Amino acid sequence: MKRPIVRIITLGCAKNEVDSEEIAGVLHQAGYQLDTASDSPEVVVINTCGFLESAKREGMEVIRQALQMKREGRTERVIVAGCMVQRMGEQLRQQFPEVDAFVGVGQMARFAEIVNTTRQSNAPLTDIQPPHHRWAEVPTRLRSRAPWTAYLKVSEGCDHQCTFCTIPSFRGKHVSKPIERILEEAHWLAQNGTTEINLIAQDTTQYGYDLYKQFMLPNLLRELNAVEGVEWIRIHYAYPSRVTDALIETMASLPKVVPYLDVPLQHADRDILRAMRRPGDGATYLKMIRKLREAMPTIAIRTTFIVGFPGESETHFQNLLEFLYEAELDRVGAFVYSREKSTPSAQIPDQVPFRVKRARFDELMRAQQPISYRKNQAWVGKTMQVLIESYTEDGNWAIGRSHRDAPDVDGLVYVRQCHAPVGSFISVQIERADVYDVYGVALNPEGIISPQP
Repeated sequence: MKRPIVRIITLGCAKNEVDSEEIAGVLHQAGYQLDTASDSPEVVVINTCGFLESAKREGMEVIRQALQMKREGRTERVIVAGCMVQRMGEQLRQQFPEVDAFVGVGQMARFAEIVNTTRQSNAPLTDIQPPHHRWAEVPTRLRSRAPWTAYLKVSEGCDHQCTFCTIPSFRGKHVSKPIERILEEAHWLAQNGTTEINLIAQDTTQYGYDLYKQFMLPNLLRELNAVEGVEWIRIHYAYPSRVTDALIETMASLPKVVPYLDVPLQHADRDILRAMRRPGDGATYLKMIRKLREAMPTIAIRTTFIVGFPGESETHFQNLLEFLYEAELDRVGAFVYSREKSTPSAQIPDQVPFRVKRARFDELMRAQQPISYRKNQAWVGKTMQVLIESYTEDGNWAIGRSHRDAPDVDGLVYVRQCHAPVGSFISVQIERADVYDVYGVALNPEGIISPQP
C-alpha cells in the first residue's frame, strides 16, 4: 500500500529546523512518506516564522503558493504551523480560508494526530493553544541535513522582555529540556553519525534554571563532552550578562567545546540598551570579551546588532561603531530595526526613518569588513582543524568549516590537495584569506579522526 506523501516546508531559524525534523519523524513513524521535493504530495506542511515583518511576508507568499497547488489538484491538504500561526492565527484564518489546518507552536509530538484528522475531515482545523512545549520522543526525529552536524535544542521560550522582540508572545516562557533527555538525544545523534552538535535555544545560558534552580549550561557541557562520537560542541545565542566566569572556565577546560561563542549583543550604547531592556553596555561587553580571549586565545566571537532602534541618534550609532572597532569581533551580523506591532518599542514616538536605518546598516557592515579580514588574515601560516562538507564541481577544492565557522551563518575554509571523505576532519595550513573565507592546503589529505580546535 502506497504511503501518503507529506512535504514539509521550513521557514525561519535553526530552532524551526529542529521542530520540522521532529514533525517529520512523528509523521514517518505514523506511516507517512516524507518528500520535500514532491510535486504532488497529499499534504503540505508549512512551518512558519513570525519573528519579523519580512518573515511574515515570506510565510504568506509560501502559503499562497501551496494553496495554488491545492487549486490545481497537486495536493489535498495544506497545514500551516509554527510561530506565525501562534502570533496571528485569527488573521491568517480569515485571510486564507482555504487552509485546512492552523497549528500553533510546541505541538510536534501531536502531528500524526493533526494530519490524520485533517485528512479525514473537510472541516477546517484550528489548534492554537497557549504556548506549552511538548518534547517529541528522541528517536522519532528525522534529520534533514548532513548527518555529521546537528542542532540540539536545549530549551524553548524566553523570559527576557526585550522591547523589540515578539518571541515571548508566541513561544511562551522559558522551558528547559530535562538534562537526561538532552543527553539521550546527543547519544542518539552520535550513533547516527553526528560529530558536531550546535546547542540552540532562545537563550542557552538560561538553560536549566526552571528545572534545577541554577544555570546548568556548564554542567550540561561537561556531560556532553563525555558523549562518545561527538567531537565539536558549539554554543549559540548566549545572553551577555550570563556569560559567567564559571561558563568561560568550563568552555576553556573541555576539549570538545570549541572556542566559539554566539552572543547577540544588539547594541553597545547604554541608553539604547536600556530602551531595549537589555543589560550592560560597551564597557561591560569589552570586559566579557577580554575574559573570553584570555581563557581561549583562539576563540571566535559572533554577535548581532540592531541598527535604527527608535531614538537611536547619530551619537548613539557612533558609540556602536566605536565599540565595533575596539571589540574586533570575528563575526558580525546586523538587522535593520523592524517595527513589530505587538512590541513596546513599536510605540516609541521617535522612530528612525528607513533611509537612515539602511544607511547605518551599510556603514556598520562596511566598518566590520576590514576587521573580519584582519581576523582571518591572522590565521595565515597557522594550522586549523576543518570539517569537510563538500567539494567544488571540478574536485580541486574541498569546502569545510573550522571551529570559527558555525553552519549557515559564518565563513568557509577552502582546502586544496584534499581527498578526505565528507564528514571527516582534516588538518589544514592556511595560506591566504579574504573578508569571509580562508584558503589552505591539507596536511593529512585522507582525514583524521579526533580533532582538537
